[in-house]
Amino acid sequence: MRNRVPSKPDDASAELRMAVLGRTGEGRRSAVSSILGLTDPPQGAGAAVQQECSKHRGEAAGRRVVVVSSPVWLGSGCDPEERRRHISSFLALSSPGPHVFLLCVPVNQPADGEANALDVLEKLFGPSAVDTNAIVLFTHTEELEEDEQLGSYLATWRKDLLELVERCGERYHTLETRGGGAEEGKAAEELLEKVEQVVRASGAQHCSCPLYQEAEERVRERQVEIVRRRRGGDKVAPTDLQPEGDVTEEEMEAVRDEAERSVGDLNVDVESIFPPSPPPPAPSFLWGLWEKLTGWTRWLPRVLRREALLGALVGLFVGGPFGGMMGATVGSVATEVARRRTQKTK
Repeated sequence: MRNRVPSKPDDASAELRMAVLGRTGEGRRSAVSSILGLTDPPQGAGAAVQQECSKHRGEAAGRRVVVVSSPVWLGSGCDPEERRRHISSFLALSSPGPHVFLLCVPVNQPADGEANALDVLEKLFGPSAVDTNAIVLFTHTEELEEDEQLGSYLATWRKDLLELVERCGERYHTLETRGGGAEEGKAAEELLEKVEQVVRASGAQHCSCPLYQEAEERVRERQVEIVRRRRGGDKVAPTDLQPEGDVTEEEMEAVRDEAERSVGDLNVDVESIFPPSPPPPAPSFLWGLWEKLTGWTRWLPRVLRREALLGALVGLFVGGPFGGMMGATVGSVATEVARRRTQKTK
């Protein structure tokens, strides 16, 4: 039986730990920069490194923060061994557990992938990871009208995104602003306040589960092994480690980063959590038309996009010559209303 190295007590007042998850290119990188107040992308955030987990430390709003960003392993289409490696690395870097999971969700795409991501978080870390420790972080909010509030947009147009928010205990935020640096700093500060609210409301210092307990145990064992090796002592196998009193917490902390990155794969049952995906079905006729319609409206001024799309959808679902005439009428009326509203506000 493996000897357990005592874990370091977690000091919730010392730092806030956040884990940023999401699709490729959907705001994870910019979220890390915004939280840490960086003007440039985080060091080592090139295209090649983006395929690996990254960990960044900094200070924001007077608090020490740790942000772990993970490559995409929540969805389908990932090789099982690569997925196990990514999850193991994510667990080690975010151990002993994040205070919150920040799920980056684009407002301009369907929410199916993010709903599946929340299911995966529940399977890996337990239901509390979602209903207690998750915050939806909306991205691509520049797609909204200039006078449209995010909350109003969700309630009026995107019930699918609103369901994600409801699953996450009604917690959501965005770091994207139209006012530049001052507003971005305020948005980051408001996010940290929400993270602190999660910590207070949960009554726990961080998300914890058997996987995180195993990860922290493995990290601590590696720390002891690295400290002993650097002292010039005999090379000791991890299974032989004993919690020696001569290994201080200062020495352990000095090699923490190296230990986290050398833990190796953990016992993650990816086969049961991510069953083999069946071949993707052929795109439906309506979905194909939807993609064509949204692509066609992309070149239109933003204020006209929704109105033009609304008219096209009416024509699509009513069908026939009558549907075409009705769709054109609805689109024209909606566009004219939008034009007048815009002129009135100028």
